Amino acid sequence: MSDKFHDIYRQTDPEGFPEENPLVDVFSDGAPSNEPSAAEKQDGEEITLEARDYRPIRRSRTGRTGCLGGLMYAVFVIAVSMLLAAGGWLAACDVLALNKEDVSATVYLPADIFTEETRDITDDEGNVTGTQTVTVADIDYVASALKDADIIQYKTIFKLFAQISHADLKIDPGTYVLTTELDYRALVKNMQVGTASMVETTITFPEGYTMAQIFEKLEEEGVCSVEDLYDAAANFSYSFRFLEDAEPGDASRLEGFIFPNTYDFYQGEQASSVINKFLTALHSRITADMWVQIENRGTTFREIVTVASMIEKEAANDDERALIASVIYNRLNAGIELAIDSTILYVHPEYTGGANLPEEYLTEDSPYNTRLYAGLPPTPICNPGMASINAALQPASTNYYYYALDTGTGTHRFFTNSAEFEAFVATQDYN
Repeated sequence: MSDKFHDIYRQTDPEGFPEENPLVDVFSDGAPSNEPSAAEKQDGEEITLEARDYRPIRRSRTGRTGCLGGLMYAVFVIAVSMLLAAGGWLAACDVLALNKEDVSATVYLPADIFTEETRDITDDEGNVTGTQTVTVADIDYVASALKDADIIQYKTIFKLFAQISHADLKIDPGTYVLTTELDYRALVKNMQVGTASMVETTITFPEGYTMAQIFEKLEEEGVCSVEDLYDAAANFSYSFRFLEDAEPGDASRLEGFIFPNTYDFYQGEQASSVINKFLTALHSRITADMWVQIENRGTTFREIVTVASMIEKEAANDDERALIASVIYNRLNAGIELAIDSTILYVHPEYTGGANLPEEYLTEDSPYNTRLYAGLPPTPICNPGMASINAALQPASTNYYYYALDTGTGTHRFFTNSAEFEAFVATQDYN
């Protein structure tokens, strides 16, 4: 029994016995004592010890992962790394326009997502040297528009790119045709006025349109809103000689100068840019000789355009323009009211009746009622073409003071006195 006990102990602790073992007394002959120790007694009773009772206590598993735990952790780390790598690759593909499905879409950026801000101007060393007012795009709106059109996949990444690259200062209002072939940098560059991505609209405006009619047409074609156009007409500063006497604050200052022609506009174009195209077209047609003629007549370009606007509304053909101009100037020089009914119709654009105007129109107390007030109306009554402007500059030399529409021919008859004029009118049915 003694040998079995020692063998079991050696198997459990091969390095040998401890110097002191409360369970075993070692004699010189190596045999254990048969007397039970205090540890072998309980309440005075002897306890028989089994071999298993001498096995050492096992160490705690706390803090140990084992091979399986380590493997699982390694798999987790690898999986996370792969996900991050895959996400980074997808993000890079979106930024750089790599491996993207071919998509082409129209993206509209309205003017009302752009605001003016005052920002600091810094030098190369980062010192603030002043401030400037800039137009800033709402990048959150831009990113949403691009995402909704499937041009980009990640709004957050685009917004981060826009913040780093100051894209909010580079993007302009407008309608753009964009594709997934464009990387982020190219997208920003193509959302600017004048780029090939902007959608163009060609519109023809006939002579005789009022500013209101032109602005409404521009809004209908998606170029810009009537509200923005009136605001730009009233408040924007335009550098043209023929507008030197036009003080900002009233949109009517540009009536007569929105030159009728065929134009190409960008959809969503800024209103001031749109108006500038009309004004530039008129400016390009005014020659040095025309300015000399204006000075020789002792008048202003605005007065010439006002006369031309009435000619535009009254003339049935080009041959009549210079004759009507002569009647206007003859009556002005004589101090006679012009009595041109198209001037009062300027404030009644809704009227679609015949040549005989309602009595309330003819007696209306308005500066545009040239039956009541002598001289020119306050503004041009439409936007005339060059034929009428030239007729206003070079009227025919006549003694005519009256003209009336011949309903049979659709042209006008001209008279030197009121008796002949009234006798002819009595023969016509203007209803």
